[in-house]
Amino acid sequence: MKVTVENKKGLEKDLKVFVDKKTISGFMDEKYEEIRKDVVIKGFRPGKVPTEILKRQFGKAVYGEVIDKLLKDTTTKALEENKIKPAGQPKIDLKSFGEGKDLEYIISVTELPKVSVKGLSSIKVDEYIVKIDNKETDKRISEIAKSQNNFKEAEANYISKMNDLVVFDYKATVDGKDFKGNEGKNTQLVIGKDLFIKGFDKQLEGVKSGDTKKVEVSLPENFPEKNLINKRAIFECKITAVKIPEEVKINDEFAKNMGAKDLANLKEMISKQINDEYKNSLAMITKKNILEQIEKEKLDQLPGNLIEQEVKILSQGMKEDEIKKNQKSLEEQAKKRIKMGLILNAFGEENKINVTQEELNSEIQKQFRMMPGQEKIVKDYYEKNPAAIDSLRGQIYEEKIIEEIKKKAKTTKKEISKEEAEKILKEENENNIKEQAKLAQTNNDTKKSKKPDTKNKEIKTKSKEIKKTKLPVSKAKKVKKVSKK
Repeated sequence: MKVTVENKKGLEKDLKVFVDKKTISGFMDEKYEEIRKDVVIKGFRPGKVPTEILKRQFGKAVYGEVIDKLLKDTTTKALEENKIKPAGQPKIDLKSFGEGKDLEYIISVTELPKVSVKGLSSIKVDEYIVKIDNKETDKRISEIAKSQNNFKEAEANYISKMNDLVVFDYKATVDGKDFKGNEGKNTQLVIGKDLFIKGFDKQLEGVKSGDTKKVEVSLPENFPEKNLINKRAIFECKITAVKIPEEVKINDEFAKNMGAKDLANLKEMISKQINDEYKNSLAMITKKNILEQIEKEKLDQLPGNLIEQEVKILSQGMKEDEIKKNQKSLEEQAKKRIKMGLILNAFGEENKINVTQEELNSEIQKQFRMMPGQEKIVKDYYEKNPAAIDSLRGQIYEEKIIEEIKKKAKTTKKEISKEEAEKILKEENENNIKEQAKLAQTNNDTKKSKKPDTKNKEIKTKSKEIKKTKLPVSKAKKVKKVSKK
């Protein structure tokens, strides 16, 4: 095999590959020997069919198979020997081929740029340590205690009021007739919570144990018997007990009910929980800051084909005229994403970072725990969507890279109070809202441009910009369909 490399323009390269006919003939002879063992042709013993007969019957198929394999193998070898990492799939243009002929073809490839990650060693990171005051822990435990439903039996003849628990049996009718599921035993409702049928529990205010109370309500839209939706139903309720709220005592017994060994252990757990909440949110700010510093790294050339692909992803759902109006903005966003992906990938390769199957399985298990009872749905989703697995692997890969960058960065540890942490988070959210408003203003001609929601806004990081960008592969394992000229 002979390879000649030609620079076309920037990262675009052409590789002229020549394979002589003698080499091709040798591969074909090997293939004929392989099929000779199994082929059965009348008049010849197994394994003794002459090559000429095989050529007449299988020549075209053998040649096609040999050339396909030869193209893949020589393309990969040509790129590796010349240390070219392709950005996407190379294109192959056959110039000369055919039985008894030399093979000549051109590999047209866009090369990934050389990326230096030396600048990442100068990244600066603020690591926040939130000091949680004991009063904050006590306050959180007190809130948990208040949220617990703790009731005690009321005295005889006690009349129910708001926030009391009423226990009752009922039988319901619509137009005086029974219906499926119209009876209930030992039903418990807290007056004022409105957790049964809208307006039901408030009608239980003013009852006492032993009373019979008729409650009239409209059956809701989600009622199982569809023919009864919005019908007026009468529930005849036999009150069996009225219970009043009882303050939960915060002691060792309460702590044990919360899964702790004792009250001291519960305080440790809650303190850690509060700390982790702030730690995770502040870690997202740190990550954003790292990515902003990476974004400042210089990368002179970017593969044009990757920019085109990324623009297509960004412009999905947009009309042609909308794409033209926003072409410059789309290209800038695409360049940022690709640049970030290339730098992170280069750092990952240099530091030999990879994602193991165990890490992938562990992340899927986390999702199982987050969706109890829906494990099969999650499992089926990943089994039927290989792209979802790739996306998950990419997310884990990115997180591992960021963690490694943090390890190598110049870290400044800052101990801050809860109030200081909240101030930092508030400022970050306000900055994010301003950024989104600016982006919405830039894209106000597109359907996707919406005024940012200023309520319950979570901290977002620029890492999301690279999640849709597939990190480039280092080897050419596939080639595009051959064009024959």
